[in-house]
Amino acid sequence: MIERYTLPEMGELWTENAKLKTWLQVEIAVCEAQAELGYIPTEAVEEIKAKANFDPKRVLEIEAEVRHDVIAFLTNVNEYVGDVGRYIHLGLTSSDVLDTALALQMVASLDLLLSCVEELGQAIRYQAQQHRETVMVGRSHGIHAEPMTFGFKLAGWLAEVCRNRQRLVQMRDNIAVGKISGAVGTYANVDPRVEAIACQKLGLQPDTASTQVISRDRHAEYVQILALLTASIERFAVEIRNLQRTDVLEVEEYFSKGQKGSSAMPHKRNPIRSERLTGMARIVRGHAVAALENVALWHERDISHSSVERVILPDACILTHFMLKETTNLVKNLLVYPENMKRNMNVYGGVIFSQRVLLALVEKGMIREDAYQVVQSCAHQAWNQPNGNFQDLICKNEEIKSKLSEAEIAACFDPKHHLKHLDDVYQRLGI
Repeated sequence: MIERYTLPEMGELWTENAKLKTWLQVEIAVCEAQAELGYIPTEAVEEIKAKANFDPKRVLEIEAEVRHDVIAFLTNVNEYVGDVGRYIHLGLTSSDVLDTALALQMVASLDLLLSCVEELGQAIRYQAQQHRETVMVGRSHGIHAEPMTFGFKLAGWLAEVCRNRQRLVQMRDNIAVGKISGAVGTYANVDPRVEAIACQKLGLQPDTASTQVISRDRHAEYVQILALLTASIERFAVEIRNLQRTDVLEVEEYFSKGQKGSSAMPHKRNPIRSERLTGMARIVRGHAVAALENVALWHERDISHSSVERVILPDACILTHFMLKETTNLVKNLLVYPENMKRNMNVYGGVIFSQRVLLALVEKGMIREDAYQVVQSCAHQAWNQPNGNFQDLICKNEEIKSKLSEAEIAACFDPKHHLKHLDDVYQRLGI
């Protein structure tokens, strides 16, 4: 991922140095396991641990000649450890190291993402509490529907974040697996107990039934879950973008001191953070497709997945991390305009209360279809006039007046009716 969108905490987990360090961690864990089982001398393992090191530049030099990254790495490590290097990688195949180390990187990334999801949830929870009673119009198909509160909208966001968190927690168990089973996964030259001990040392579980690689359905699921998480962020971002439209302006991204919105138009205050998040979600979704393509490897393995994963796994993790941090900052500093929400809600004289009038007429004995037609006629008449007032038209309609008193009509236009059960949703979320 380009430096522009790479934050240090996540970026450091996916550097070349971090990758090689994890490879060495796996190799040492295997040596320790083999020593515990009596396959190699304990003193040899101690010497390996004392001397083992690598030089990323030297690894690349060797790889340029041998055209194999793991062999290049092992060759460089052996340059440091000397004769005891013969005990490193005994009975292993490259994917034992690659896939087990990759699992460690993915788990570390997931743990970082989980902490960021917690932060985002807390930010949304706070705003949902602050705007519990900030009344606004709800919209369907982009059109005014019925009253709600901004806090209720945010409660929906919080519920979605909680579901994404649960997916990440479940995914951790699915990806925290290693394999030390040798070529084609049959343990022909390595004791299965070595795998069990080494994985335990690394905080992993042995894969249930590996081939020469860990099956890529696990990795595909991992990226799918990141795609779902970033799709949720995109939904929040698109909502902010729509609510920041000039003719809506119910919320707005914070505009920092010295920030400029346009090289040509000094007045511009654009939702650039939300737009950036929208674009990033598209990238992660694209990576999810690539991850699915990696599932169908030939027989017990090929390396068609390798080049893909070198790109999509770091990118997906780094982008998701950036998006979570950016969204948390955006939510914390979001500008909310309750007066504009009231203004927009009251446009056309309360046309959004049409269902309340409809139901009141039905309760008074009017046939539903007849009630629908008379209410719709008043609503559309208000809608088609620059200063249309639905409530005035309702009050003047003789057919409606014959069924409803002035007080009953006025009650239909009370937004509190639409908010009476919001506490139920808040209680479910523990807000």
